Amino acid sequence: MLQIIDFFIHLDRYLSQLVAMAGNWSYVVLFLIIFCETGLVVMPILPGDSLLFASGSLAALGALNLWALLVILFVAAVAGDAMNYWIGREIGLKLLEGPFARFIDKKHLEKANHFYAKHGAKAIVFARFVPIMRTIAPFTAGVARMEYSRFFHYNVIGALVWVGLFTVGGYLFGNIPMVKKNFSLVVIGIIVVSLLPTVVEAWRSRKPAVATDKTPAS
Repeated sequence: MLQIIDFFIHLDRYLSQLVAMAGNWSYVVLFLIIFCETGLVVMPILPGDSLLFASGSLAALGALNLWALLVILFVAAVAGDAMNYWIGREIGLKLLEGPFARFIDKKHLEKANHFYAKHGAKAIVFARFVPIMRTIAPFTAGVARMEYSRFFHYNVIGALVWVGLFTVGGYLFGNIPMVKKNFSLVVIGIIVVSLLPTVVEAWRSRKPAVATDKTPAS
């Protein structure tokens, strides 16, 4: 049982074995993993960034079809966030107060609330690139009853950029020996680069406030 759990939690490491054994059924497994990682608030431990990157690297070797991957993973990411949103909107408060509350890390939820409050609707896009936040943010948006049409807009944009960046990145660079040996550092580097616009925007938004604080009282 523990081996099965380890297999799914670290599927990015076993992906080549899965493809060799399951063939086209691998696409179904990949869909379900990304769908659950983004769609179930209790599943932030499943692989996300690394799985997309590993899938892209296998596509470069011809083991998977890149275009099929992009479509399947994009649909999984959008559908997962949408389900997570509706879970949060319809029964989110009950989950937080009921018997399932012990499966939801309150610290992660508090961080997601802060992240959402700071960035607003854009947090749905930014959260795609932050592990754990990616799973919690849509749930938080649902609990906050964010307008669904607005949520869906950012959901689609976030999924498109996230899936495209990591999967194509794996396709182009995943089989370079140096990248393989430093895989975790590469993933961290991609996340840092993808979050730079967020950091720049936060820095710019602070400048007027600082200027206002220094304005002498009349």
